[in-house]
Amino acid sequence: MKKLLFTLLAGLIGFSSFCQTATENGKSLIEAYIGPLGNSLGAALNNGWYNTAKPHSLGGFDITMTANIVMIPTTAKMFDITGSNGGTFTGGETPTFLGSGEGSLVYYDDPLTGFAKSEKAPRGVGIPIIPLPMLQAGVGVSFGTELDFRYMPEVGDKVKVGLFGIGIKHDILQWLPIADKAPIDLSIQAGYTKISSEVILEERPESPPKADLGISATTVNLILSKKLLMFTPYLGVGYNSTRTTFNVEGKYSIAGLPIELDELTKIDFESNNNLRANIGFRFNIAVMALQANYTFAEYPTATVGIGISVR
Repeated sequence: MKKLLFTLLAGLIGFSSFCQTATENGKSLIEAYIGPLGNSLGAALNNGWYNTAKPHSLGGFDITMTANIVMIPTTAKMFDITGSNGGTFTGGETPTFLGSGEGSLVYYDDPLTGFAKSEKAPRGVGIPIIPLPMLQAGVGVSFGTELDFRYMPEVGDKVKVGLFGIGIKHDILQWLPIADKAPIDLSIQAGYTKISSEVILEERPESPPKADLGISATTVNLILSKKLLMFTPYLGVGYNSTRTTFNVEGKYSIAGLPIELDELTKIDFESNNNLRANIGFRFNIAVMALQANYTFAEYPTATVGIGISVR
């Protein structure tokens, strides 16, 4: 994680050093490079919230460890330099952070001299999948409702990463006459997760410069499941939204050269919104629950998990 973050920041800083010519177009170029990473992590954060449509009974609970594995689509590995901004920067196709290979040349006019210049875009790291493990707990409350929580304390020294999420699942059949007697479970579920990271760029006794990458993900789903003894298959359809922010504070140096991002110190990327559908199952052995599902979306995701579930 630390290596990837430093590689990412080096690439962003490389873009930023010549994006000063046009702030908005420079932001668009940076967003095209890093956006697929934020969207991939957002897809991972929006998965693993449920393994049945039936909420826990009052006082029931579960503690589950899941791994959400995002498959990076081909469209997220490359982008067109010319088409990614307002025309200030031109060039051909170049890798995103998730793509592979060397970056292409980016052409632009130097505002100081008026002459055409070129810089090499940052290379891609080459990531085919992104696995994101997380620990989650759920507890049943009144009126067919379950509350879910995710948490990972901020850990690390030079690189700090933390995660927090909250979700809710509610049985909707109970409010429908006759339908509440159907031998199925049908619920609506919503969840919000935020992952934040902080990287210290230089060791200084006071106010060390640092970079922050934050990704927030929201999902709303309709879930249908049917329990068959120890086996519970389920289906879900819903909506995903991901938002990414990038912020660098202060002046710092790379390879001994002073760098300052000026107006590019904070970038709020455009939200990525898409529909999703998933299919999966849960298998219970006493209080132990095993789960697996696959989500069909712009960023396909496979989820596997194990935990304990009571009532």
